[in-house]
Amino acid sequence: MAFGAGPFGIWERTVAWRYLRTKRRNGGVALISVISFVGVMLAVFALITVMSVMNGFRAELLGRLLGFNGHIYAQGPLVNGPDREGVISRIKSVPGVIQAAPLVEAQAMVIGPNQVTGAIVRGVNPADLRGMKLISSNIKQGSLTGYGEGEYGGDMVLIGDRMARNLGLSVGDPITLISPSGPATAFGTSTREKDYVVGGVFSVGMSQFDESYVMMPLAQAQLFFGRDTAIDYVEVKLTDPDDAKQTKAAIEQAVGPGAFITDWMDKNASYFNALQVERKVMRLILFILVAIATLNIISGLVMLVKNKGRDIAILRTMGASQSSILRIFVMAGASIGLAGTVTGLLLGVLFCANITAIQNFVEWATGTAVFSADIYFLAHIPAKIDWTEVGVIVTVSTLMSVLATLPPALRASRLDPVEALRYE
Repeated sequence: MAFGAGPFGIWERTVAWRYLRTKRRNGGVALISVISFVGVMLAVFALITVMSVMNGFRAELLGRLLGFNGHIYAQGPLVNGPDREGVISRIKSVPGVIQAAPLVEAQAMVIGPNQVTGAIVRGVNPADLRGMKLISSNIKQGSLTGYGEGEYGGDMVLIGDRMARNLGLSVGDPITLISPSGPATAFGTSTREKDYVVGGVFSVGMSQFDESYVMMPLAQAQLFFGRDTAIDYVEVKLTDPDDAKQTKAAIEQAVGPGAFITDWMDKNASYFNALQVERKVMRLILFILVAIATLNIISGLVMLVKNKGRDIAILRTMGASQSSILRIFVMAGASIGLAGTVTGLLLGVLFCANITAIQNFVEWATGTAVFSADIYFLAHIPAKIDWTEVGVIVTVSTLMSVLATLPPALRASRLDPVEALRYE
């Protein structure tokens, strides 16, 4: 046998593979190897799946939040001054700005045939609403035809599909809105009540918006809430939402003196910070699970070294070096971890790629909703595979598997052939 061959040569790989094969008298070692393989596989599968689902949650929530809402909000005395159109034109001329829409936003009570609920009424011009693709492209019933037409924008409104379902409304039905900001009387401020017509039902796929928002023509919202010609703010959307911080200064200059500028990061900071912290903690916990799974490799190799003491001694007496014995057992143990990692990777990617079909099947088989939109805001379980993160997971799992083999492999390489053969 050519022990002089290079490191990780064919004879070392052959011996390592032979030690991994199941034999009746080494059944305990084989069982531990199988357990180690399954443990690493499940840990990697869970890590990839959980992190992909969390990435999907963040991407879906962020996409819908920024598709429904603006990226920057501009307020100030000049926004409600006589040169409002000039201010909006200057905002639109800022590099990176794709839309600047004047809005009125206020709370109201909504009355339908089935029940009464609270809602957020958003007044927006027809042209600006058509530019909000998340809404205009997701109208499930009715259309935008007639929206904003008539005196003070007309009486047509759009509502979310979950609100329509809860209130028992459909396209063409009357809907009653009650505003707390009515005209002043001798006994205080009275309410204002008016009937509208449901012209369309939208579904953006996020229950927070689909069950709470009513879209109304801007002029009608100003009239209904007693704003006269005033607006609440100018909602600005950018080509890249991540440029909001850098663009705020230019928009502040465009709005003029007294400008008050906020962005989506300011409004949702606590929400996304909580998601980020949860993501980091979950990653740490799951990496610990991978480390625990790789510890089984140590148990299997310790038993293997004990059972193969005579073989190790014979190899040493035939000229095998300590480093060769070390590499044999490192390859034997690391191959278990690598096989588990690759299998877990394949299962995780397949699971994430078909997660919606799996959710539908489980709900069909059990007859229950495993993912409630009322709790999680989204209509389905999202999953977004971050291949950089997957690469880190595979690398760390493989590295942990290799490190787990070192203690028993070092013990095997330092075994004294004389002591091992003394009682043989």
